[in-house]
Amino acid sequence: MTSIDMEANKLPVLLSIRGEQYFDGIDPDATELMTEGTMTLTEDGMALSYQETALTGMEGTTTTFEVRGPRVILTRAGTVNSQMVFEEGRQHTSLYETPFGELTVDIQTSRLRHNLTDRGGVMEIRYSIAVEHTVTGRNCFKIRVKRKH
Repeated sequence: MTSIDMEANKLPVLLSIRGEQYFDGIDPDATELMTEGTMTLTEDGMALSYQETALTGMEGTTTTFEVRGPRVILTRAGTVNSQMVFEEGRQHTSLYETPFGELTVDIQTSRLRHNLTDRGGVMEIRYSIAVEHTVTGRNCFKIRVKRKH
């Protein structure tokens, strides 16, 4: 697909992103973000992209969720650079770049469900995260996608 084709496939969407972090013995920490973004239809799935804001502490970063069958790849590019791979029942290790250096991050996905189509839908990802091989908590993303008309 050429970049011109990709641009033509970019659909404006409204994203409602709820993130929850669970730590042992502590009430879950939840954040909710409503933002405008784009949905790009690709040959093997779709990509959802949006700009992070000061609210998330990652201003100047573009976040993309690339949905490819049973696998979702979350990529952040800009002031924060990272890639996380979610695949139900599997663990993936990646590098997380910070201004202070790189960390290894292990992602163990326990649940990945979505009903996304070109009209929108919902995606839910539950996973545990280990930084430098030490489990730091369990997380859940729930993303609602609505087409903008």
